[in-house]
Amino acid sequence: MQHVIVVLVEDKPGVANRISSIFRRRGFNISSLTVSPTEQPGTSRFTIVMESDKRDAYRLKSYLYKLINVLRVDDLTEKPNVNRDMALVKVAANNTNRTEIMQMVEVYRARVVDVANEALVVEITGTTDKIDSFIEVLRPYGIIEMAASGTVALTRGPASVYSIDRAS
Repeated sequence: MQHVIVVLVEDKPGVANRISSIFRRRGFNISSLTVSPTEQPGTSRFTIVMESDKRDAYRLKSYLYKLINVLRVDDLTEKPNVNRDMALVKVAANNTNRTEIMQMVEVYRARVVDVANEALVVEITGTTDKIDSFIEVLRPYGIIEMAASGTVALTRGPASVYSIDRAS
């Protein structure tokens, strides 16, 4: 099962290395890792997607809490949440297939962010499944290059990770 773990940390040098070391030493695999500043000055947010069972996810949370600079840890997997990924896809486009590609872009609610004579760069935001599906639709046209962000996630409703009790 995929778990979406949010870790709020003090924005200090070496924190990312200590967090990734927990995964490495314990043999956990990170499927996706996104780090960004938060609305709180001096605080960063790690959104980590990993394959594990509930027991391992719980163990990981306790390991993370032992790290200096970790403020909060929460597993959003079973909580109502909104999560999104973003991808940039450069696809081969010529006069013959450009219209078809543009129609696919519209169907997936993506957007063209760069146009060249022989290629288009398309930005798509959504769930991992939506992005994977879009990539498969574009593959026959010839994907030249692509880059994808990791997952970002927030709980639904007025509560924030800051209001979550450390023992949960």
